[in-house]
Amino acid sequence: MQIIGRECVYYFHDMIVEMIKWGFQEGKTLFGFGYDFRQSNRLPETLERLAKKLESVYQASGGKKISIISHSMGGLLVKCFMSLHSDIFEKYVKNWIAIAAPFRGAPGYITSTFLNGMSFVEGWEQNFFISKWSMHQLLIECPSIYELMACPHFHWQHLPVLEIWREKQDSDGNSQIILESYSPEESIQIFKDALSSNTVIYDGEDIPLPFNLDILKWADKTHKVLSHAKVPPGVKFYNVYGINLETPHSACYGSAEVPITDLPELRFCEPQYICVDGDGTVPAESAKADGLNAEARVGVPGEHRGILSDHHLFRILKHWLKADSDPFYNPINDYVILPTAFELERHKESGLQFTSLKEEWEVISEEQDDHDDMVNRKPFVSSICISQAGDDQTSPAEACATVTVHPQNEGKQHVELSAVSVSVDA
Repeated sequence: MQIIGRECVYYFHDMIVEMIKWGFQEGKTLFGFGYDFRQSNRLPETLERLAKKLESVYQASGGKKISIISHSMGGLLVKCFMSLHSDIFEKYVKNWIAIAAPFRGAPGYITSTFLNGMSFVEGWEQNFFISKWSMHQLLIECPSIYELMACPHFHWQHLPVLEIWREKQDSDGNSQIILESYSPEESIQIFKDALSSNTVIYDGEDIPLPFNLDILKWADKTHKVLSHAKVPPGVKFYNVYGINLETPHSACYGSAEVPITDLPELRFCEPQYICVDGDGTVPAESAKADGLNAEARVGVPGEHRGILSDHHLFRILKHWLKADSDPFYNPINDYVILPTAFELERHKESGLQFTSLKEEWEVISEEQDDHDDMVNRKPFVSSICISQAGDDQTSPAEACATVTVHPQNEGKQHVELSAVSVSVDA
């Protein structure tokens, strides 16, 4: 088992503790792989280290193939490795589980990152002991941030845009306030203009720090590498993405009352976000669109980093890693069907064959109905009868079935099935 993320021990602490309970052992069957989040996800040095790590883990486990769990941008790193070194990936890897991966980018936060700071990792300033503005200056030169821009080749259901309230003058010199909207490709020119006078002070000197077009070209090649990735034969891929949180998708600067008059002003303006469903950082639409042949894709309610401590996620991982013995668990629907009774009887009488079936089971989920409402609800009953007239080749037959679904109580719902069939001997 190998875990890939920026700060393996810190972010994955709860998951590591949980997996040790399942029988994994640190340094024997459980390993971590950290990397510099600022660098490109296809940096040759990082991919070479990963190849060596996979080989060493494979040998340490006695030649057993590896299950990889990645989080966030770690998913892009693994996908780049799989695309560029598919032979090595196939040789050493059995399962890959991607969690909250920005497969098509994190457009809302990345837009604000370029223009005015590190808002998409709120709270990291304290970890690095530097200001948000200093973090902004640092990230202008980070290839990984450019690789998290909205994927230019993806057909978004909801296109992420950059909106700006602008004050302009018409040919007669009259002032007009209009709302401009830019697609991801059109936004690049806005970044260039807004950051044209951006500088960083180093050793007493102002050093130009504009939007880096050379890094953008590198990121475009990374997107092409990602688009060509395929899951090798014999490897199973699973995708877990966060849902149920408002997630920045598009960004709007200025307002009708306070418009933007000069694009460099954007560096000092906080945006208003237009949000979609996701994990608070990565839109669900981006995280789901892995472009790979997946065994399963499951949406888990949770925050981008907090999801790594979610017991719902642990239950799913335990099932996929075959660390449990519950054959009835279904992580896609997230409920357990537990059979509680089964009776089947057959007998013949006067040329008639009777078959009766009684089956009961419980559907167990986390959903809770309102207690007062439950008391007033009655069981739901549904019946069906089918008859078949006989002819020269077949005998007449008739069957009736009734299903009774009782109201849910404390996460359990009791279901009863009764069926009887009667047929005439040929």
